[in-house]
Amino acid sequence: MRMSTLFQRTLRQPPAEADTASHQLLLRAGMIHQLAAGIYSILPLGLRAIRKIEQIIREEMNAADGQEVLMPTLQPLEIWEESGRAYTLGSVLLRLQDRRERDMVLAPTHEEVVTLLGRLTIQSYRDLPAVVYQLQIKFRDEPRPRGGLIRVREFTMKDAYSFHADEDSLDDTYQAMIRAYRNIFSRCGLPALMVEADSGAIGGKDSHEFMLLAPTGEDQVLSCSACGYAANMEKAQFVKPALPPEPELPLEEVATPGTKTIADLSRFLDIPAAKTAKAVFYQADGQLVFVVIRGDLEVNEVKLKNTLKATDLRLATDEEVARAGLVAGYASPVGVRGVKVVMDDSLLLGNNYVAGANKPDTHLRNVNSPRDFQADSVTDIALAQEGYRCPRCEHGTFVVTRGIEVGHVFKLGTVYSERLGATFLDREGQQRPCIMGCYGIGVGRLMAAAVEQNHDERGIIWPAAIAPMHLYLAALNMDQPEVAETATRLYQEFTRAGLEVLFDDRLETAGVKFNDADLLGLPLRVTVSPRTLRNQAAEVKGRTEAEGRQVPLERVVTEVQEAVGRLVAQRA
Repeated sequence: MRMSTLFQRTLRQPPAEADTASHQLLLRAGMIHQLAAGIYSILPLGLRAIRKIEQIIREEMNAADGQEVLMPTLQPLEIWEESGRAYTLGSVLLRLQDRRERDMVLAPTHEEVVTLLGRLTIQSYRDLPAVVYQLQIKFRDEPRPRGGLIRVREFTMKDAYSFHADEDSLDDTYQAMIRAYRNIFSRCGLPALMVEADSGAIGGKDSHEFMLLAPTGEDQVLSCSACGYAANMEKAQFVKPALPPEPELPLEEVATPGTKTIADLSRFLDIPAAKTAKAVFYQADGQLVFVVIRGDLEVNEVKLKNTLKATDLRLATDEEVARAGLVAGYASPVGVRGVKVVMDDSLLLGNNYVAGANKPDTHLRNVNSPRDFQADSVTDIALAQEGYRCPRCEHGTFVVTRGIEVGHVFKLGTVYSERLGATFLDREGQQRPCIMGCYGIGVGRLMAAAVEQNHDERGIIWPAAIAPMHLYLAALNMDQPEVAETATRLYQEFTRAGLEVLFDDRLETAGVKFNDADLLGLPLRVTVSPRTLRNQAAEVKGRTEAEGRQVPLERVVTEVQEAVGRLVAQRA
């Protein structure tokens, strides 16, 4: 491929809206072009990187006994209504009507369609297990697209789905997918960390994410300093410290003027925050929910949403709290009726808490559960944070890093098969719902995450296995016949040797060519110039090397071949 005819253009400066390194560099390198918020064209070099990632994915999914299919993106809304997700996905689901005014969607994922395929294809236990996958475009009406390809509204995903007769079979495939994912990320030169995760709108039980650690990542990952346990902050559990036991004391009102916050209350009464019971109010699918948690902890809204099985969860306004007869800043569940109460289990690790008295400027001392109030639900709804103790080893403490989610695996169970009728006859002739799993990788996001992890102040540094091309052939002074002839001959020889070459045959200065070479980030740069030709050589330089070395022309193809082979074979 010649730079003079390449259908993309490099930029010296990134557009003002580019907010991450990968967004800036992919735009500057001309590998992507923004059409609208969260909607991008992928240009030739960017698409070559995408295709290499897809090929690695295909090879590893095939090795894990996956069969490639292609399912429609345009789908009838009715199957989403049947599964129950037409409502739970909310405004993320892109809806439209066809010419016959039938309601349709542009699919954000394919659990519904693949379950219907399973219903048609799977008849008995002899047909199980079955694993299918696809590389397909998805649509999600993201409210806040950001980071270039990190969070978009149209994207390519590798999504795989499995059907099983029992949990042991699902476990085997789940582990096979984890191995395949580790191979994929390793072959792409990307050290992904597997962490426990929440299943979100997909549903199901066990769930793990694969994270590429990067300071601009959207997700916060908690990892144990001792045993290696890691989890997304939304999912992480932790050891909640117990308070010294005390005999339960009688309730006592105390005046606390102007103490609406836990910090104010702690200072005013000279008590630690852990001796207070904090009230937080939410609206969950239109219902007011009273959440009470120990004052030294914060509410994990993902855990709360899962506990409530809510689709829409938000903090309640002061007006909504007042309409329920509660006093914001001075509320507690003591004596409250007609409001759902969810209590974090941290309040069981102590007693005699200070809580609101449900009237202004007043609190209660020595509040205890269940003596003084009973919650509708008592569970873990607390947010894990840095420095908290690990629940696995109970010795290490959590360290927080940021990451970009590049893969996600789920055990779905029978959530979709029961709703959509994907059943099979077991060995006893009984009809049973298929047990399912699903496994996703965002392909464009993976490319962006690779750039996010591998760049410097000059540009991209591609991992060789997914680099758009192996080498950048820079011909300096192309208007000189000897340079033009030698560079063109090398271009042809490299190509015949199976190497992928971007030949910069433009009549540009050395500075422009070298800047573009660094920006595009191909693993090797080979330079032909009047200076190198005086020695009958070409300069070979790795993207991360400070200096190049001159290699005789008769050996340059062989040496570059060997160097490329070593680089591509490297794994994370």
